[in-house]
Amino acid sequence: MIRPDIMIVFLNGRFVPENEAVVSVFDRGFLYGDGVFEAVRIHQGTPFRWADHARRLEAGANLLNIRLPCPATELRQHVNELVRVNRMPEALLRLTLSRGVGPRGYSPRGADRPTLAMSLHPAPDANGEPAPKWRVITSSFRLPANERLAQIKTCNKLPQILARAEAEAAGADEALLLNTNGEVVEASSSNLFWITEGTVCTPPLTSGILAGVTRVIVLEICERLGLPTREECITSENLRIVQGVFLSLSSWGIIEVTGLDGQLLKQSPLVGKIRGAYAAEVAKCGEACKPA
Repeated sequence: MIRPDIMIVFLNGRFVPENEAVVSVFDRGFLYGDGVFEAVRIHQGTPFRWADHARRLEAGANLLNIRLPCPATELRQHVNELVRVNRMPEALLRLTLSRGVGPRGYSPRGADRPTLAMSLHPAPDANGEPAPKWRVITSSFRLPANERLAQIKTCNKLPQILARAEAEAAGADEALLLNTNGEVVEASSSNLFWITEGTVCTPPLTSGILAGVTRVIVLEICERLGLPTREECITSENLRIVQGVFLSLSSWGIIEVTGLDGQLLKQSPLVGKIRGAYAAEVAKCGEACKPA
């Protein structure tokens, strides 16, 4: 009998206790980061914006030429069951798809049985009061501009890992990364927004950023609120003098940035307005988008 404190993990079509959820040391996800992943907010038992995450997962799998073991509709049913057996209606879902086990070397030939794993993790209190505010630093690591792979969540995230380590060493909450053109493009696990002259701005996808699901929601919210938006690039120096800066990510939603490299940043009431609209969007999903 499985103890109630043991997490159940979905692995290759089976629900197993976490201590039995093991992957081969010859799995290409472990060896080379040869795979993609998604992080999805679960609210009231419902995966928020599941269709958007599923589309990005499929796009990433197609780009890497990895076969999804089952269609997104069936995958959603497995998510529902994972939430039920773990009794975690408020959680973060981590979904990982790797190319699976194959011969030694970079060639993907022979790796034709993908590994699919899903696990649940405690969700942060994104809507708690007072609203969380983060201090960030500028990382010394750079991201390549115009990188097509950056737009999907590959399992290869060394620049982001090292950037986060720099932030933690500096006592900061997050790190901003520049691209090879010297432009501030995103944070280690979140998309970047700033406000200038009442316009909500964010870097374009071509600058080398992830096509964030929450990023899209922010742009939708701005349109509903009548807030003008613009995609453009910005330098670290100019980011310090804008009217407000915030980050978007699936786990926390909207986070206002109050400090950059030890310098206090201006704060805009628009950030709270967008954050409130985002919280309402999540709540609406919990009420209306019941599991299929």
